[in-house]
Amino acid sequence: MTEVVIRAATAADAATIVRLLRALAEYENLLDRVKIDEADVLRDGFGERPYFECLLAQVAGAAVGVAVFYHSYSTFEGRPELYVEDIFVDAAARGQGVGRALMARLAALALERNCFCLDLAVLHWNPARDFYRRLGFRRIEDWLPYRLDGEGLRRLAAEAS
Repeated sequence: MTEVVIRAATAADAATIVRLLRALAEYENLLDRVKIDEADVLRDGFGERPYFECLLAQVAGAAVGVAVFYHSYSTFEGRPELYVEDIFVDAAARGQGVGRALMARLAALALERNCFCLDLAVLHWNPARDFYRRLGFRRIEDWLPYRLDGEGLRRLAAEAS
């Protein structure tokens, strides 16, 4: 089996993080929606108030996978949650245990940080859904995602003025 090294990303990895996130977006046919650049990664991942953390997966010293995650909080549980915003493994590195190693490290971090769960969202067509099921993830049937963005977000925020 291939040796996979999982490590916390550093500010020096900003270009690699952007490259891997762009590869994810290309895989998801969403590349035209990607706006993140190295400055965003440095500011929001390694700045004064980080909004996310990042793990990199390496095989033979090359970064072939990424996981971007952050904490949220469950008021019902009274404990934090670990939310995986993005996880991606280069196509050439798939089937070598890279994704599983990333997910195992995320699960370990969740337990180390007293999180009660590890959450993520998957596009309905993504074959990785089977991978997540094999790891023990289950689809949450009774909660539906909602989003407020763009003009709707600005319109509602204006009411706070």
